[in-house]
Amino acid sequence: MNMKFIKDNWQTTLVFTFGFILPITAFGQGTVPAPKCLPGQICNPLPKITSIPNLIQTILEGAIKIGLPIVALAIIYAGFLFVFARGNPEKLGTAKDTLLYTLIGAAILLGAWAIAKMIESTVLGITST
Repeated sequence: MNMKFIKDNWQTTLVFTFGFILPITAFGQGTVPAPKCLPGQICNPLPKITSIPNLIQTILEGAIKIGLPIVALAIIYAGFLFVFARGNPEKLGTAKDTLLYTLIGAAILLGAWAIAKMIESTVLGITST
């Protein structure tokens, strides 16, 4: 029963492993010294982040670091679907849809990064004048 469950849900298991388990182990390196606060003060738990744009940039960098390997794996998966389709029109349609949705996801991911960079440069240009 257990092997049948894994065989039926291997895609979910793969996404869970690469989407949640590996980033935890990859980003869980080193220790950060505790911030020094006076009693009664609220300390910044992220000492390197000092502004909202810096926070957004850090979140987007994390999304890029996690998203790009997932996009690469999805493209490889779509390639395997093309190979295993062997001319079957239904399976070829599935492979084409998988590749299309993967490329749309990659465009959204990189587009969000580009828009954030444009907004950042605009805001920095306005504040410097």
